[in-house]
Amino acid sequence: MNVMHYKGYEAVVNFDEDAETFHGEVVNLRDVITFQGNSVDELKTALEESVEDYLAFCRERGEEPERPYSGQFVVRAEPRLHRELVSAARRAGVSLNKLVTSVLERAVTE
Repeated sequence: MNVMHYKGYEAVVNFDEDAETFHGEVVNLRDVITFQGNSVDELKTALEESVEDYLAFCRERGEEPERPYSGQFVVRAEPRLHRELVSAARRAGVSLNKLVTSVLERAVTE
């Protein structure tokens, strides 16, 4: 699996051996943006065109396009875990947000 980026949008690209074509999908939003190409250059152009088409479509409808994730989300935890995380953050001299962010960062890079 390969990843491409354009204007903050992240796309996952796969190769279809039977069709001998690349196809991709933007993955960091809920709306669906897909594209395909037979070469790397075609694939790059198709991603750019698909994102630009999506942005134009939203403008035409008077809607704000969905943007890649804002970096904020709600996490629900058992009160015991919440308390232990706050204690661990205080012992480390960092905010709860900083502690949780560092743990999540390690989880996705391992």
